[in-house]
Amino acid sequence: MENIGEQVVCLIAYHLLFAMFVWSYWKTIFTLPMNPSKEFHLSYAEKELLEREPRGEAHQEVLRRAAKDLPIYTRTMSGAIRYCDRCQLIKPDRCHHCSVCDKCILKMDHHCPWVNNCVGFSNYKFFLLFLAYSLLYCVFIAATDLQYFIKFWTNGLPDTQAKFHIMFLFFAAAMFSVSLSSLFGYHCWLVSKNKSTLEAFRSPVFRHGTDKNGFSLGFGKNMLQVFGDEKRYWLLPIFSSLGDGCSFPTCLVNQDPEQPSTPAGLNSSSKNPENHQFPAKPLRESQSHLLTDSQSWTENSTSLGKGKAGMSNPALTMENET
Repeated sequence: MENIGEQVVCLIAYHLLFAMFVWSYWKTIFTLPMNPSKEFHLSYAEKELLEREPRGEAHQEVLRRAAKDLPIYTRTMSGAIRYCDRCQLIKPDRCHHCSVCDKCILKMDHHCPWVNNCVGFSNYKFFLLFLAYSLLYCVFIAATDLQYFIKFWTNGLPDTQAKFHIMFLFFAAAMFSVSLSSLFGYHCWLVSKNKSTLEAFRSPVFRHGTDKNGFSLGFGKNMLQVFGDEKRYWLLPIFSSLGDGCSFPTCLVNQDPEQPSTPAGLNSSSKNPENHQFPAKPLRESQSHLLTDSQSWTENSTSLGKGKAGMSNPALTMENET
């Protein structure tokens, strides 16, 4: 490049991409994975009781009593409570035990050897940005090096050792660009479906059965789950994901009928507590607003239906008043 303006632009773009790449990589590595909160750990009495009970229905009954107030919707393949023997806790939804870290990780995606860390709820956004900025960084290097790579084969470069450095740089950047693009594209698809890598290979199991789209709320709301609702933080490796990692809103199509999230469902469950082994627990504020539109639509439809019923029976209304 002989134009000074082009050189300045390339230098600024290079250092900006490099800084964002290093920042997101640093956050992915050194952000500690989040573990389940204390409410999911068994008490000392419950642990003793669990050790005395044999594996089977009695064992599950102890876990049911311990999990009666916890916001859990998923089960094992056999329909049992998801319990970790190593950590001695009831697993929250989307939580899995990492054999490398030897602990339960909230919304675990996978254990990444390239960052020597578990990728989960606390650093999944950082991992996505790390893939994005490393891909842009490699593409930028390959694009700016392309003209010199062409000159290498057309004998347009001086016959020095630097020409071999140019060839190696182009091949390295191009190969990393191809591999990173496939990995980044796959995780973008996972975000659009609100899935983790583990859930893509094995669909989560709810009370009503296996549902591969059980946590999908639609493309827009799925994006908000990872990147948050403040757009100014989307491109920065700053934590902005919604929720606490222990409970997640489920889709309304195949929702667990025994744990409704609508206000009407909560009222009905409080009237008949004996019909529910796991009473519904309201979602956290940062999660429940994702379903506000659907809930408000349901409430408006209910109120309109009641209004129409009252107008269609004026004689009954007059009789009650008299």
